Formats: sequence, structure tokens, C-alpha cells
Amino acid sequence: MASRASSRAPRGLFVTGTDTGVGKTLVSCALLHAFAARGLRVIGMKPVAAGAVEANGALINDDVEQLCAAGNVSAPREFVNPYCFAAAIAPHLAAADEKKTIEINRLKFHFQQLSTLAEVVIVEGAGGFCVPLNDTESSADLARELALPVLLVVGMRLGCLNHALLTAEAIRARGLPLAGWIANHMDAYMPHARANVAALQSRLNAPLLARIEFASAPDAVAVAPQITIDALYSTR
Repeated sequence: MASRASSRAPRGLFVTGTDTGVGKTLVSCALLHAFAARGLRVIGMKPVAAGAVEANGALINDDVEQLCAAGNVSAPREFVNPYCFAAAIAPHLAAADEKKTIEINRLKFHFQQLSTLAEVVIVEGAGGFCVPLNDTESSADLARELALPVLLVVGMRLGCLNHALLTAEAIRARGLPLAGWIANHMDAYMPHARANVAALQSRLNAPLLARIEFASAPDAVAVAPQITIDALYSTR
């Protein structure tokens, strides 16, 4: 375990993925549990959520609910999830359907508010790294505005090598550090799964923080100890 006297946790991480549905929420929640186990005040943020159901007059998104349950700091829901849309489609399209515009300055403001409440804020992006948020800006622009190290979740399935390498290029092209990556095995029968992981290890130039084996019902609490969280700490 890293000593808090000699190392420090990042003030936050931006969790992105090679695509939608690759396990970003699972990893984000696992990170929250892992940092909380170090005695830190932690909170999750889902700046934009698309895909929600109405309950008691409010839109409820399952990813947001999981993040709230995994953290140990309470905050107003509008800070944790400033934009929530009913349709499970690309964020800029979901916003347009509801005649709204996603504003990155608003997202940055709420992140700053969360940063005053918690020592570590885990920000889960929507979809892949470059998914559009409005007519001119993307999730990549949000990550750059927040100036957070990026953690890449690679959904281990056919096509993941190209997706992972291109995403890593896009992250670094924006001047952001790739803090590490996680291999999330989504296909129990993926041919040459270990060889695919090895191919990425030799090319991504970032630490592999965990290999999450395939599970029909993955559990963030069980995944948390598998993450090599020490690699995310910096020496004072």
C-alpha cells in the first residue's frame, strides 16, 4: 500500500473507453472503492448521461446511481450529473432532441465544486473519447478542460487493438497523460485474448492496471483490489 506520507493520489481521473458499453462504469466504481479503501474522500461524476427512465418526476440513469453508491461523499445530483437525457443515443443528439445544449463550462464548474468536497473525483466520460457533446466540442475537449490524467478502459473483443491505439493517440494529441489502461474481457471466447493484451502492453506505453476477466455479472467491489492503484500515485 502506498504511504500517504510519501505519495499522493491524483486529484481525479478521467475514465474513457474504446467504445460505449466497455465497462467504464464498472471501472469507475472500482476506482472509487479502491481509493476509499486508502482512507480518501472520493466521489464519482458522470458529466453527461444518455439513457434514463423517469421516476418521481426525475430522470434516473443507472450509471449515475452506481457511481453515487460507490463514493463516500455526498453532493447535489446536479453536480454529479449535470446533464441527463432520456434517449440512449449520442449525447449531442440526445440534447438536441430535448432542445438543450451541453456546455463544457458548466461541466467544468461542477467538477470544481466536487473537487472542493472530495480528495479524488472520478469522472466517467460518455461513450468513447471523441464522442461529440455539442456542435463544436467533444468529450475529448472536456477532458482537456478538466486537465485530468486519463484512464483508458479497453473492451477486449475483436477490433479492440485499433480502437485502443487510436484512442491513446487522441489522448496524447491533446496533451493529456495516459495514466494507465485496463483490459476488460467482454467476450469469454475471444480468440488469442492474452496475445491481444500483450500486443497492447507493448504498444500503449502506459501501465496495465488490471485485467478484468469475463463475468456475466461483474462486481465493482470485487474488481477494486485487482487494480494496481499504486501506479496512479505520484511521489511527493
